[in-house]
This record gives sequence, C-alpha cells and structure tokens, in this order.
Amino acid sequence: HQEFRDAYEKSMEPLQQYIVDLKDTTYLDSSALGMLLLLRDHAGGDTASIDIVNCNSDVKKVLTISNFEQLFSIK
Repeated sequence: HQEFRDAYEKSMEPLQQYIVDLKDTTYLDSSALGMLLLLRDHAGGDTASIDIVNCNSDVKKVLTISNFEQLFSIK
C-alpha cells in the first residue's frame, strides 16, 4: 500500500493525468479499490484524469461491479 501511495505522492503538485497499468494484476480486493479512490482524491477528485489500463476480464468485472467506470477511464 505504501509503495503505491509513494508513487503518486512524490511530486510536489498533483499531476494532470495518471495511468494505472494493471497488466500483472489478477484480482482487486476492497483495499486495492480504496487505494484507487485515494489516488483519485489526491489527483483532484471529480476533475482527476486517471486511466486504468490493461485490465484482465476478472479485474474489469470487479471495477464494473464497483461502479468505478463512472470515476475512472477504464481501458
């Protein structure tokens, strides 16, 4: 968890766009979903531009069931 947070908190100011590559991810639990929401808050909430890319079908299903398609661009 801390490693994920460190990756986006290193910059002094939030970036304009974030890309989260899930190519090696096979499953997302509630903790992972929470970390994505923390990234979204850090990036500006409703104005955040965050792309979640390379999701396998199981990961995409979890994101869809959780209504994350309304909060993130899932590709």
